[in-house]
Amino acid sequence: MMTGKRSERVGDLISREVSLILERELKDPRLGFVTITGTDVTDDLRSARVYVTILGDESQVQESLKGLKSAEGFVQHLIGERIRLKYVPKISFHIDDSDLRGARIDQLLKEVMEEDLT
Repeated sequence: MMTGKRSERVGDLISREVSLILERELKDPRLGFVTITGTDVTDDLRSARVYVTILGDESQVQESLKGLKSAEGFVQHLIGERIRLKYVPKISFHIDDSDLRGARIDQLLKEVMEEDLT
């Protein structure tokens, strides 16, 4: 028997499939170096937020994100063909900024530690 919530298992499956789709199927020249970092699927399996990191400067990141946003329907269609589900989750792409938030927290902790030492 599998452990974990079904939405988590479906999210892992969607992450793998979207990664393959980006690698093999999408030919949008706006897409730069995009990495799938995770997928959150609602408990009712109706929507999936696919988190990505994109290498490049701000304009390259924004162009890649535009390319991903325009491909959401196509990606959702392919997911529906590849994964057997009653409902195909609505796919949406979002920038994964957890590393930025982590760096900001580290910076704040360093500042607090330095203040305590003085």
